[in-house]
Parts: sequence; structure tokens; C-alpha cells
Amino acid sequence: MLLPTYAGTLEDYRLSGEPLTPRAPRVPLTRTALAAAHVISDPLAERDPWAGRPAVDWDATLAFRHTLWDQGLGLAEAMDTAQRGMGVDWATARELIERTMREAKAHPMKPRVACGAGTDHKALDELTSVEAIIDAYRTQMDVIEAAGGQIIVMATRALPVLGAGPEEYARVYDTLIEESSAPVILHWLGDMFDPALTGYWGAQDIAAANGIVLDLIMRHAAKVDGIKISLLDQSHEEAFRAKLPSGVRLYTGDDFNYAPLIEGDGTHYSHALLGIFAAIAPAAAQALEALARGDSATYHALLAPTVPLSREIFKAPTRFYKAGIAFLSWLNGTQSHFIMPGGVHASREITHYAQVYRLADQARLLTRPDLAEARMRCLLAMHGIDG
Repeated sequence: MLLPTYAGTLEDYRLSGEPLTPRAPRVPLTRTALAAAHVISDPLAERDPWAGRPAVDWDATLAFRHTLWDQGLGLAEAMDTAQRGMGVDWATARELIERTMREAKAHPMKPRVACGAGTDHKALDELTSVEAIIDAYRTQMDVIEAAGGQIIVMATRALPVLGAGPEEYARVYDTLIEESSAPVILHWLGDMFDPALTGYWGAQDIAAANGIVLDLIMRHAAKVDGIKISLLDQSHEEAFRAKLPSGVRLYTGDDFNYAPLIEGDGTHYSHALLGIFAAIAPAAAQALEALARGDSATYHALLAPTVPLSREIFKAPTRFYKAGIAFLSWLNGTQSHFIMPGGVHASREITHYAQVYRLADQARLLTRPDLAEARMRCLLAMHGIDG
């Protein structure tokens, strides 16, 4: 078929990849791997796509999570990938968490599920004090613990808006960690994912922010399972994880450099809490299996072709990466349509989707090639491209 290119031309492309077969790992994995999953809309029930609570196809949304669990991956639920703050509100996220936890408890593999707690059920003009921010976090943390999930303390837009300094951040996080019933995962999300988080931790300078976060973790090492860092900076993550106290994990959120970070440097390594793992699950799960067997060559052979795909999906503006995740889900038949909450499917151009299609094929991730080709042709026709 004819696919558009970034050079402004149309070029013929024929599928050539031999698809990976999704399957469960045959050995225990040596890295914790949490895939951050998206939400699948119900387009027939949607009435006001740009405002209000989104319509969710719960059967498809939960079935997609089963495909991840069946391959031995854990789940990061109701996170940025699920469009928190970009079309999915807290009421929807709460229902998502509760439904997912019921499914996870019934799943034969008893998958690990960690869930995002934030402050997004309150408007920013209601969060004008540290106490109000803490109370908002408590509301969501209570829901997650009641459902049986592990807490991920998501970054909140309220603290930068408040102009909070390091002391205010310390008051918020000290309180939340101390009040949690089990160790939490902290989340450092860079402004490339959400510009409203610029200056998070009360510091514009990365070195100063490092010190603030490390001091926090040192104070609460027994109650911090780990920290997810999403700054897309491999050298920063490597230096930071070397300073973590024993027993505290570094969960990479680096969708550009995950392969070397997860493998590690022989002394330290990162675990995974990644949106891209939802899109590349067969390659990710089978690569982690190879790593557990000590087969570094197969590990890199499986993951290397996924890196160009991930870099394309997460290209700037990075916050629109969710569209690529849902697009691949549609191509592979884990959802019947390409409609997203808040109309986010329209946030990327047809040339981007064409490149994702090519790179997914080359990474062996179009598991149903005939279906993928038929659906790609449909999308191209909507953009006036035939052939």
C-alpha cells in the first residue's frame, strides 16, 4: 500500500515482519515489569467527546489488561497512559481501578497491579493549601487500598501552581508515605509528558531536585517500594539509581532508553513501569524472559527493533503518545475502533500513524497482519490516500 512519508511523498510499503506470538514466560522474570495501559472508548455511547465523563467500553478495556497479564506482565493502572487529565476524570479512573482489581484477583496468574493516586478530582482552585492537597491525595489513596491495589503517588499539578518549595513538597510526601498501609511507588514525571509539572519538587535545577527526592526516599526507605522516573535521560537515571538505598527499586519510565536501563550495568539495573510495554508486550515479555535466562543477545534482538517504534510513538509533543498506544491496539484487534477519550486520536497526523505501522511491522508487533493492513487502508482512505 502507499504510505505517506515525512518527506511529503507517498511510498509503497509491504508488510514483511514475522509476528511474535504472545505467550506466557516459561521462567520467572528477574525484573518487575508493569505495563501502563490505556482506556478503550465506547464510541456508540459517547455523546460529548471533548467534555464530561468519557464513555468506556469496559469489556474491551479489561480484556486488554488480560492480554498483558497472560504474558506475565504486571499493570500500572489509571496512570498517564490511561489519559488521566487528558480525557479521563477521577470518577472514571476510580471505576477503572475497582473493576481492574476485581479482574486481577480472579486471574490465574495473580498479577501485580499498582494504581495511580493523584488530586485530579479537585479543581486546581480548590487546592490552595498543602492541607487541601494532602486531603485530595488521601481520598484517592483510600480508594486504591480498599480495592487491593498498590499505590503510585502520581505527580500533582497543584503543587507547581501553588508555587510550593521543597518544604511544602516534604510535608505532602512525608504525610502520604507515613499514612500508607504498604510501601508506595513515587512518580517523577517530567514536563515533556506534562508541561504543568515544570519545576516539580520545588526546584528548577535537576541537581537540586535530585537531592530533595533522595532525601525523601532516605527518610522513608522502608515505606518506599521504588520510584518511577520519566525524564527520558538515561545518564540521569543511571546516576540516580546508584544512590538509592538498598531495597528501593528504580522503575524506568524512559520510553527511549529502556533496553539498556533494564539490562543494567552489571551492578545496578532498572525495573519497568512503561507505557510502551502495553504496545510492545510480546517483545517486552519475551525479552525479559531471555534476560532471566541470561541470554543477553536474544534480549537485545527482541527489544532493539522496538526502540525506533517507541521513539516515534513518544515523539514531541510527548504527551500525545497515548494515540500511538491505542492505534496499535486497534491494528492488532484488541479494540474494534480507533476512537479515544477526549478525541486524542486526532492529536497525531497520518504520517505519524504510517510510520508507527512500518516500525511495528519491523519490530514483529503486528500480530494479525491481514487485519492490520485492512485497518491501515481504512485510515489512509479517511485521509484521502488510496492505493
